[in-house]
Parts: sequence; C-alpha cells; structure tokens
Amino acid sequence: MDFDHLTRVMRGLALEAGDRIMAVYDGPEFEVKSKSDASPVTEADEAADAIISAGLRAAFPDVVLITEEQADSHALTASTFLIVDPLDGTKEFVQRRGDFTVNIAYVEDGVPLRGVVYAPAKGRLFYTLPDGRAVEESGPFDKDHAGPVTALSVATPDNAALMVVASKSHRDAATDAYIAAYRVKDMTSAGSSLKFCLVATGEADLYPRLGRTMEWDTAAGDAVLRGAGGHVVRLDDHSVLAYGKPGWENPFFIAHAPGVRLHKQGASN
Repeated sequence: MDFDHLTRVMRGLALEAGDRIMAVYDGPEFEVKSKSDASPVTEADEAADAIISAGLRAAFPDVVLITEEQADSHALTASTFLIVDPLDGTKEFVQRRGDFTVNIAYVEDGVPLRGVVYAPAKGRLFYTLPDGRAVEESGPFDKDHAGPVTALSVATPDNAALMVVASKSHRDAATDAYIAAYRVKDMTSAGSSLKFCLVATGEADLYPRLGRTMEWDTAAGDAVLRGAGGHVVRLDDHSVLAYGKPGWENPFFIAHAPGVRLHKQGASN
C-alpha cells in the first residue's frame, strides 16, 4: 500500500463527506429511518457513504471495501481491507449534539494501520500520517492541502486519579460498575469514535466499552490511538483487539494509555 496516497485520499474523502453531512445537519428537518437492526439512518449517512465508497473504489480498486451502510459488503472476508463508518454517532447527529464522526480505516492482517476520524460539527480532524504517527490538524481545512498538525501522544496516567471517557448514548450499569473498579479523578461523556481520540490526545486515560460495536465503529479511532501510543484490548483477556473477524462484530473492549492498571470485569480496586 502507498501510504502517502492513502493518507491524502482518506483525509480528502472524510472532509468531503463531512461537508455533505453538515449540509443536512444545518438544514431543515431530515427523515430518520430504521435499519434492520433498529439503528437509525439518515440521508446524511447514505450521502456520506456514497462519497467515500466511490472515492475509495476509484483510488484502490483492488482492496476490499467494507462499509456499514452497504449490507452486501458485510458478507465479505479479507485480511486486508478498507473499512468505513460514514457517520458514526447517528443518534448524536439526530439529536444535534455534535458528537458524530466520519471514519475511514485501512486494516492489514488484523491490524488497523491507518485511519482518519473527522468530527465536522466540532471542527476536529484526527488521522495517521504515512508513517503511522497520529496527528490532529488545525482548521480551517482544505481538502487538497493539509494544514498545520499537532503530533498526538497519550498521557502518562496516574492510577490514583484517572481521567475516564465513556459513551454518551450507550452508558449502562455494567459500564458504571466497571469504571467503579478504578480510582477516577474525573469522567466525561462523548459520542462516537471521538472517545478513542480523547485518549489519543491525552484528554482521557481510559475508555471502556461494555456494549455491542462493529469493526467499522472502531477501526479508524483504534488506528489513531495506536498511532499516539495507546492500546485497544479485549475486556475478557486483555489481548489486542483484532480486525477481520467473522461478522465484523467486536467483543467488549478497553481503549487505554499504557500504564493504566487494567481490571477484569467484576474486579474491584
């Protein structure tokens, strides 16, 4: 894979999709439909998916493409693939809370090597450089030319005073019970894959997810976090979260900065 080309393409398509999403977001009322799994979908999801899919297929015709909004792609299997969630955080989008993202990632042999996470309503753009390091670019954003970037690096955690980020729309008692096993200084909520990025920037040390997610929900954020020195591991055995699984469904997981003393579910501090 030509990672210079990949970075330019993914970044540009994320920005283009973000513009289309914001045109819907800032416009009049939009229709919200339900998919077969009862999750919401809007014209913004579908338009962003069309933009990203067309761009990736044109640029990388020989690479398998998996995208949330194209059910026929979910039956594919591959060790190397591009994976897309064109609008992660549709619930946040529908409620106009701003915590939604465009996500594009490249996975090779189970590892999300490169990714971009763009939060258009918040004006935050995170991605991996061709060498794999993670950065946040400062706006305003030009689709054809990257602007100034800041290298991302996870924080050095204090296990007596951890910063925790948790889901805004999917918080439950099991998550709260797991977080209670840690000594927490402060906790914040965020939607979509922004939670990975908050760990990548050092704004949080720990993000546990005890709920259903799919690989397209996590791959781009996982790539950014890895590029900032962080880790994403399974909750059950703390092994590295792998990609390309049958059905594309993730187990429960923990995203964290190195140095966080991880607990198993049900353990206490």
